[in-house]
Amino acid sequence: MATMAAKKKKLTPVQQEYQTLAKKKEPPRPLVKNCVRAFVAGGVICVIGQLLTEMFIHFFGFTEKTAGSPTVAVLIFIAVVLTSLGVYDKLAQWAGAGTAVPVTGFANSMCSAAIEHRSEGLVLGTGGNMFKLAGSVIVFGTVAAFIIGIIHMLLDWGGF
Repeated sequence: MATMAAKKKKLTPVQQEYQTLAKKKEPPRPLVKNCVRAFVAGGVICVIGQLLTEMFIHFFGFTEKTAGSPTVAVLIFIAVVLTSLGVYDKLAQWAGAGTAVPVTGFANSMCSAAIEHRSEGLVLGTGGNMFKLAGSVIVFGTVAAFIIGIIHMLLDWGGF
């Protein structure tokens, strides 16, 4: 019995048989457990962020509007330190997507790439490879911000 992927790739009969056997032997994924772990981990990261925001507001005199930037900076710093120590990767193995969604996941991806390629040199190794992974995120964010800025400007001109 051939799978859809096997039909598309035009596998040989032996390869198709192997694919079928591999599918039967593959252990089921604990979907609910993975979702709960991701929810808990992402929630804890967000709670830490909210606590940081409250700390900046109450102890350092920031407003709700201005406390966001230092909160994000501290979260990024914590993620980079934990990635450098190898702790964030272990947490990500346990939590899955829960650690990838917040800003800390982006910081982790940048830091991991920088650490992995540091032996190739500062510019071509660390700098060049660090942005291979994060480049699409940066470009999308920049383009989206530009488009939203133009829409905001047009709505201001229209009096909306």
